[in-house]
Amino acid sequence: MGRLRRLFDRKTVGDDAMAGLVLGIESVPDGLASGLLAGLNPVAGLYAYLYGAVSAAFFTSTAFMAVQGTGAMAIIVADIEAVHSSDDPVRTLVTLSLLTGIAMILAGLLKFGAMLRFVSNSVMTGFISAVGINIVLGQVGDFTGYASDGASRVTRALDTVFRFWRIDFWTLAVGVVTIVLIIMLRETKLGALGLVVAIGAGSAFAGFLSLFDIEVQLVGNIAEVPGALPFITMPSFSDIPVLVVPAISLAFVGLVQGAGVTASFPNVDGSPSDVSQDFIGQGAGNVASGLFQGMPVGGSMSASSLVVSAGAKTRAALVFTGVVMALVILLFAGVVEYIAMPSLAGLLIVVGIETVKPANIVSVWKTGSVQASAMTVTLVLTLLIPLQFAVLVGMGVSMILYIVRQSNQIVARRMELDDEGRIREVAPPKTVPPEEVLVIQPYGSLFFAAAPLFEEELPTVTDESVHSVVIIRLRGKSDIGSTLIDVLGRYAQALSEVESKLMIVTDSDRIRTQLDVTGATEFIGKDNIYASTEWLTATVRRAADDAEDWIAAQRSDGNSEEDA
Repeated sequence: MGRLRRLFDRKTVGDDAMAGLVLGIESVPDGLASGLLAGLNPVAGLYAYLYGAVSAAFFTSTAFMAVQGTGAMAIIVADIEAVHSSDDPVRTLVTLSLLTGIAMILAGLLKFGAMLRFVSNSVMTGFISAVGINIVLGQVGDFTGYASDGASRVTRALDTVFRFWRIDFWTLAVGVVTIVLIIMLRETKLGALGLVVAIGAGSAFAGFLSLFDIEVQLVGNIAEVPGALPFITMPSFSDIPVLVVPAISLAFVGLVQGAGVTASFPNVDGSPSDVSQDFIGQGAGNVASGLFQGMPVGGSMSASSLVVSAGAKTRAALVFTGVVMALVILLFAGVVEYIAMPSLAGLLIVVGIETVKPANIVSVWKTGSVQASAMTVTLVLTLLIPLQFAVLVGMGVSMILYIVRQSNQIVARRMELDDEGRIREVAPPKTVPPEEVLVIQPYGSLFFAAAPLFEEELPTVTDESVHSVVIIRLRGKSDIGSTLIDVLGRYAQALSEVESKLMIVTDSDRIRTQLDVTGATEFIGKDNIYASTEWLTATVRRAADDAEDWIAAQRSDGNSEEDA
């Protein structure tokens, strides 16, 4: 009760109720459209918007994160064959939403928020752009009244273009009218509510046409909207094995989009947002949505933006959103059934077009060939293969892109130390000169893929490179791996063959342990591996002094042999 009192503050409850009214009314056609986009009974979108928003509001760290259906998640659901071919599609959908919620909660508990930095912007731009295209292509049938039997959205859209004479003119007219009104009314004082008015007007136009025996498909023609809220529904445990991968894909997409909401809507009270805690909140929204027959949900940028612009002061606005939606379902279910399907399709086409951001595509394209290739591959694959697998491919592409970037960023610099304590960095020489100390500082990641590039950066050992010492300073490196240790071993061997040697300076106990267990310490020499202190360059200066003494000793021994 105390938490509820804090949630509904007398000073802010009026503003929160109004913001909840705006988002709640707008969410009714939006929820229906989301269910339609997913290929489900449209009421599954309504239930998801209602229960997802209310349940998540109690757990997210970001006060204004509206957890509802998203276009990307709906498209993934549309591609999950197990949901649409099930003997009990409602329980299968419940299972999918619950698994998605569990995956999100686990990601939050394991603090996987930091992992999202490995998802490259180029991959996400390609994925989101393809999702926008898929949204538009997926509505061609409801928008035109011609149900093509093509194998994919692309082929169905092309079939519609090549058989344009099968398009139903009046269905298309209702959709076009709705799109025009959405675009016009959003620029008026109605704002987001203009969307609701546009769909209402488009549906009224469809109703007018019915007076002349011109039939345009309505929500009520494909689904019954019950005038009651659903009871808790148990999952289908037998469907779990085939739904695990799609659920992970849905969780990944939802969490990435939710992280964008976390970054875009800081809390007005100054309290910090936690991406991992928001994962848990989105997971709770999915669990509630699933138990009450809703589709998977995630953090919605558009809904979060709407509730903020409508004047929300606290997260209570999201609870009011759910209350408004519940009242619409309980009191106006019959009215909802009269919403025209081409009007909902028109809404989704607008959403899909606005999802594709040409400026972002151009920006990635200009960044470089690697980024442009990653974006293009992700976009094409997302259009051609089911999205739950395209998401996993996109994750893989992100990881590969990260490895490529890191492995290409390695560079070696020579540190020159003077007697006054100053240091300057210069390019290392091409070859190791005789009787000289070289201090080499690598910059960049030294994991296995970068090791060959680092080896190329090192000065080449020649027959002239006698009585020299190369000191490799690994300060700030915590792990070098066996591939780089092999590189160090080969370099030490090459130096040894011309009577020179390698020294290592490192502040990492782990690296020293790695050198020990691989036998590199024995080969390089225990006395040639120096442990850094907290004083910068102190150890490398000591190693350089020892190297100078060693070179002087070699020179002295050589002179003694010549005198003899």
